[in-house]
Amino acid sequence: MKIDSLGVINNISQRACSHFDERPAQCDISLLVIHNISLPAGQFNTPYVDDLFMGCIDCNAHSSFSDLEGLKVSAHCFIKRCGEVIQYVPFEKRAWHAGRSCFAGQQNCNDFSIGIELEGTDTINYTDAQYQSLAALAQAIMQRYPKITASNIVGHCDIAPGRKTDPGASFNWRKFFNLIE
Repeated sequence: MKIDSLGVINNISQRACSHFDERPAQCDISLLVIHNISLPAGQFNTPYVDDLFMGCIDCNAHSSFSDLEGLKVSAHCFIKRCGEVIQYVPFEKRAWHAGRSCFAGQQNCNDFSIGIELEGTDTINYTDAQYQSLAALAQAIMQRYPKITASNIVGHCDIAPGRKTDPGASFNWRKFFNLIE
């Protein structure tokens, strides 16, 4: 994978999400945040995650979607169960993935982080294809943004403790870190 100067990955699906804005001036991208998402919860290979990030989710499509009404959220990338990577927001822009968050004393992690969503849940194991794609993506990100080191790769749970739990106990951190060494 190659990442260009605008933060766009070559040779993967690009979706023109509008849920992003500019990063603060003089911002160093220095954190990679791993999340999980499935809509409805625990169901995979549905169109709803894409619809949410694209701002066109039908909140009447499932009873659990009522709290998504008007929500504006995005991730830089989404990795499906099959390992396919979709980019929604260029890395040079601020995606809206972390919410209220703090890392190493610095608030508002969206300002300086890249957010990657894995199609999954806290309790269902991720696929080997997802680990392979995430590792390749993380290596490309680390090469393009050298302030992101292994110690600056965290779960959403680490930057929003008590509020978020993802990527959950089902994420095998050791396996992931072994793949990016």
